[in-house]
Amino acid sequence: MDYEFLIRDLDLNKSQKAIGTDKGLAKIGDGIVNLTYSMAKSIYLTKNSPNNKILRTGVKVSKKILANALKNANMKNFAKTRADAHDLADTAEALVAYVWLSKKVSLYEIINYLSENLRGDLNIRNEEIKSAIEAFTNLFNYIKELLPKK
Repeated sequence: MDYEFLIRDLDLNKSQKAIGTDKGLAKIGDGIVNLTYSMAKSIYLTKNSPNNKILRTGVKVSKKILANALKNANMKNFAKTRADAHDLADTAEALVAYVWLSKKVSLYEIINYLSENLRGDLNIRNEEIKSAIEAFTNLFNYIKELLPKK
């Protein structure tokens, strides 16, 4: 099924702010971000398991991770003026939803991008946060090229 009709109004406007501040897109993106990161973390943990144990996990990505990654990718211009960490995280989620709905990136690609960019011991919370910020920063730098330039 084609989902592009859900962003037809944004495609007419095509502004960075319109996409990055859309609350509906942020809600859709929240699910996409959590699903893809959970899959990426499961892949990473399983591939790096010392006893070849299959590890599946479900994770909610923190606002801090998404906000820092968006800042690191120099994409605050997609967010509203004076955005706090919550607003920046919503913007990150909206952007992920937009590129997925517009078929510029697949869930498979997002999962692979994240899993290939994870590093270190994800069982240590501070290491996981640092690694996740880096993985999402890299993802956002990739996604940036797929978004409107103004």
